[in-house]
Amino acid sequence: MEIERVAIVTESFLPTVNGVTSSVIRVLEHLRATGRQAMVVAPRCGAPTQVHGAPVFEVPSFAYREFPVGMPSPQLHGLLQRFQPDVVHAASPFLLGGQAIAEARRMGVPSVAVYQTDIAGFARRNRLSAGAPVAWKVLRRIHNQADLTLAPSSSAIADLDAAGIDRVAHWARGVDLDAFHPDHRQGPAALALRERLAPRGETIVGYVGRVAPEKGLERLRALQGTRGIRVVVVGDGPGMAAARRALAPLGAVFLGQRTGAALAAAYAALDVFVHTGAEETFGQTLQEAAAAGLPVVAPRAGGPIDLVDHGITGFLYEPDSQRALRDAVRTLVDSPAMRARMGEAGRRRVLQRTWPRVCDELVCHYEAAQRHALTGVEPVRAAAVV
Repeated sequence: MEIERVAIVTESFLPTVNGVTSSVIRVLEHLRATGRQAMVVAPRCGAPTQVHGAPVFEVPSFAYREFPVGMPSPQLHGLLQRFQPDVVHAASPFLLGGQAIAEARRMGVPSVAVYQTDIAGFARRNRLSAGAPVAWKVLRRIHNQADLTLAPSSSAIADLDAAGIDRVAHWARGVDLDAFHPDHRQGPAALALRERLAPRGETIVGYVGRVAPEKGLERLRALQGTRGIRVVVVGDGPGMAAARRALAPLGAVFLGQRTGAALAAAYAALDVFVHTGAEETFGQTLQEAAAAGLPVVAPRAGGPIDLVDHGITGFLYEPDSQRALRDAVRTLVDSPAMRARMGEAGRRRVLQRTWPRVCDELVCHYEAAQRHALTGVEPVRAAAVV
């Protein structure tokens, strides 16, 4: 049976900008482009009523650390019954997504759960280590009700396997190869930004992403004393005040949140991309940096392990080693030729990861979930895909 109607129930959506929201928007765009219908159910936070032709319905939510958390709602049952989806796509399911998967099961509709949150890392960061097993128990119950769970990286697959979650497959994320392109370095917007940020020809070392405690931006303090660099942060979030305090000794420049052409220009103005978060299930900004032709320096943890080919497209450093981070950046600052070589290699590595191609893979996963729901045939077990 063809997949024609997709209900996406997401724990995060506009105006909140993060990896979950961004991937959902790309999926909606692809579903519309391929002639499929979709609807979105999200926590109440002031979302638009329609995105890429899909109606958006909000359910009650409560705020936790400035993040809207969707609550299970009787409204969801009625929405799914009226829409009659061919598949339910639960994005980073927890309270709301867990209800969506249970509703789909009662309706006899296949469901796909997309794993995108490092629960163990969240527990450690918030001093809730004792609660991590409980969180995993909840997630195991949620995901094992789904016909298929999708994980974005080998690290995430390993975590899910260790937690006893069944029917896991690999689904990565796409990247816009036109928006993020090395040629933009010579564009007027990027050149003007470079002149503003590095008027004396400094090497621009930048981070792009959400500014939040889990992103570990304080790790950039390891670069203090590195000569000839300008540290730049692109993004916004609840950790902004703390990040400004932590990076004040570096004279870091904070450009705030950027989207569209302004975001592309920000990448194009950088010379080295540094990621600091050690709890990423994937790491979308690393792909964007690679597409823009930048060498990437990132922690040897989680999703970045799959995305950075150490010594070829950039460097991986041990998250707790300030020296390793500083040495990796200094090596790239001292060698423009190495930066160019690694940037070119990174660009080549992501050429096959367009959003249309990745979303076509997602539709194939929908079909695998549908087969499991109809026949009980187990989807192919994921390998640790790089």
